[in-house]
Amino acid sequence: MKDTSKHDQKIAKMIFASVYPHYVTKVEKKERTKEELHEVISWLTGFSEEEIHQHINNKSTFKEFFDAAKLNENAYLITGVICGYRIEEIENPLTQKARYLDKLVDELAKGKKMEKILRK
Repeated sequence: MKDTSKHDQKIAKMIFASVYPHYVTKVEKKERTKEELHEVISWLTGFSEEEIHQHINNKSTFKEFFDAAKLNENAYLITGVICGYRIEEIENPLTQKARYLDKLVDELAKGKKMEKILRK
């Protein structure tokens, strides 16, 4: 696998609040709701609605965001390709977590049923 250290560092420094509006736009364009987006984020991270908003307001980096998260025990079931990378082969744990979130948002936007997205 190619060296992704610069990419990994870029993700770690990205501000969650700068990406969040793109998530909202993506799901709402496909007639999904912000509430469903928050359900997906909560499932992955264990964050409450209030905690999600705190991370947005505090301008948490992805590193800070995922360091504070309690990753769902079934997150490993999130597989597939996102941004040209096979999620289950990503070696950097933080990058993998960020791609888990990207994949869940994609699945939500593509109209997948919530029970499938949440790996129930």
